Amino acid sequence: MTHYANSKGGRHYAAEYRDNENSVPAYLPALIFVGFIFTMAIWFLFNPKLDYSSSEKRNLQQFPETSVNNITSGKFGKEFETYFADHFPARNMWVGANAYASLLEGNNGAKDVYNCKYGYLINKPVSEDNEIKNNIDAIVDFKNLDAVKNTPMSVMLAPSTGYVCDDVLPSIHNEYKDDKYFPEITSTLSQNGISFVDLRDTFKSAYKAGSQLYYRTDHHWTTRGAYTAYTRFCSSLGITPAKESVFNIEHYGGFYGTTYSTSGFWLTQPDDIEVWNNKSNTADNLHMKITEGTETKDYDSMFFYNHLEEDDKYPVFIDGNHAYTEITNTKAEKGTLLVIKDSFSHSIAPFLAESYKKVILIDMRYFKTENVSAVVQREKPDQLLVLYGIDNLANDTDLVWLQ
Repeated sequence: MTHYANSKGGRHYAAEYRDNENSVPAYLPALIFVGFIFTMAIWFLFNPKLDYSSSEKRNLQQFPETSVNNITSGKFGKEFETYFADHFPARNMWVGANAYASLLEGNNGAKDVYNCKYGYLINKPVSEDNEIKNNIDAIVDFKNLDAVKNTPMSVMLAPSTGYVCDDVLPSIHNEYKDDKYFPEITSTLSQNGISFVDLRDTFKSAYKAGSQLYYRTDHHWTTRGAYTAYTRFCSSLGITPAKESVFNIEHYGGFYGTTYSTSGFWLTQPDDIEVWNNKSNTADNLHMKITEGTETKDYDSMFFYNHLEEDDKYPVFIDGNHAYTEITNTKAEKGTLLVIKDSFSHSIAPFLAESYKKVILIDMRYFKTENVSAVVQREKPDQLLVLYGIDNLANDTDLVWLQ
């Protein structure tokens, strides 16, 4: 019996020894974790630091200044945190993985962008705590200035993409309140002698008829959308718009816009961007100048094709954001149009120049040299137009300085 017991005990010991040989050491996960952190730290130190993210279309945080004041105030810590996040190894991969993981978890709206049908990436509705009323009041105050009050004024707002393209939205989404804001805006403006060009029905009808009025990867309207808005604006003033047939429509692929760069949904297919070019416009009749501060540059075209080779292709229209842009077309019939604008105006400006001999575009974000009322007094425009996207109007903090 003793021999049997020893033999059984020996077999039990041998099995236990083999199990211990095959088991994972308790410290191995911690070792792997430490190894991962060490590897990522080394990778971060030696990874090239870029100045610009092509996918996110923004400048990246540079290494913060190591001054005593920055360190004691906490500014260095905050900036270094952003610097570390911006230059983390394989950042785009992690951003994309996080976006799609959130989508799989049922969170469609990460980073305030909905991943919608047919490749649309659409901004969520603006917060109800917004600047719309303040900005409309600023427009009214501007119209009542002595230098401005006798000049006809219109306001035209691009409806929200999600309001117009509501059939592509996810089944669960926040409400787009264009039908609440637009009537309120109309009422305030009409009481103060300002006409409102309401694009809601025009855009809804055109979209249902098959027109793509907004980019799938960007918050702006397409060139087709801009032309649709242009014809509606002309109709509101009794002007005959330029016919679509006079334009040569050029298509360029590979356009990724703002909602793409914000969302992290890197697998989304790009848009085409269209340039509607009236070939009858030449240097003999068309001229454009861009003014920033005291510097003015002259051009013979409204289209800047060099931007089509860049990550951000939208500046193909009038070279993008500038404080003061002036387009003259001696072949046009009407006089001068002054536009107080955001970036939605860039793609509609070439159409407006088909109808007006002079189109002046002022961007309140950058125009700091004088009051707009002084420009009105000097240029004596036949028509004023305030043109914004409704989402931009809700977030803009520069219109309150309009005077």
